[in-house]
Amino acid sequence: MTQQPPPAGPADPPDGPAPPDLPERVARVYGEFDLSTVPAFAGGFINFGYWTGLPGPADRELTTADRVRSEEDLYRLVLGTFDRPRGRTALDVGCGRGLGCALALREFGLEPVIGLDAHPDQIARARDANADLLTAAGDSPGRLEFLLGAAQRIPLPDGSVDCLFSVEAAQHFRDLPGFAREAARVLRPGGRLALTTFFARTRAAARALPELLPPYADGLDVPHVVDEVAATLTAAGLREVRVRPIGDGVWEPYDRYMAQQPELRDDEWPRRYLTAYESGLLDYYLLTAAAG
Repeated sequence: MTQQPPPAGPADPPDGPAPPDLPERVARVYGEFDLSTVPAFAGGFINFGYWTGLPGPADRELTTADRVRSEEDLYRLVLGTFDRPRGRTALDVGCGRGLGCALALREFGLEPVIGLDAHPDQIARARDANADLLTAAGDSPGRLEFLLGAAQRIPLPDGSVDCLFSVEAAQHFRDLPGFAREAARVLRPGGRLALTTFFARTRAAARALPELLPPYADGLDVPHVVDEVAATLTAAGLREVRVRPIGDGVWEPYDRYMAQQPELRDDEWPRRYLTAYESGLLDYYLLTAAAG
């Protein structure tokens, strides 16, 4: 059994039309397939994780608890880029089950926190997973909410957000310029953006990735080139765009965790991400920027 979505095939269409703004492959993986239930993404955060803060010797065997901690720590790395976050409005673009939104509210004091996702099933899961927090809002309604919407058409007013973050979602964005323009629009002057995911290192690498990794070949992911992503943010009017490679804290420990788990070690194609990293095709990046 594969622990990440199997490559799509001609006999593998979704059971109905894709939600608006979503390619069919993305709609199925985050709808019917529900990637948050896959063992490789223990904890339901759906990211490769940031592993540098784990306790103990670097070469010790990694556990499921470590895997969950790595996914949480990726959010902590991103959210830690915001200066004095307490009481500031935050937007999570591509929020999935909303677990990162809850972490932002609980550990960083960002408030209100708005989770945005283009898949209605993910919004339903986010509301279910965070039902206690949503109910606890009680006397403070709006501390946490989840909205259905696309990254290139954010359903919020101009200048309504202090902090915009997105964790391992931008590899799905077909319209990165649209997302960049919307980010610049909804951020208040001086607001901050923090985005993290995996990108191709060069255009030549982008052309090679579909041969190695099925998600690029079957339409799940787009091989955006990191320098072009940064240029797109700048062209949209964002400033102080910074790019930080963080793959040394992602790919090797993620692959080592996969290799140590009996139910995951034979899941061959997801482990090609380390090959892609070591051969210079892709890396994991943290991008930050400021609004106007």
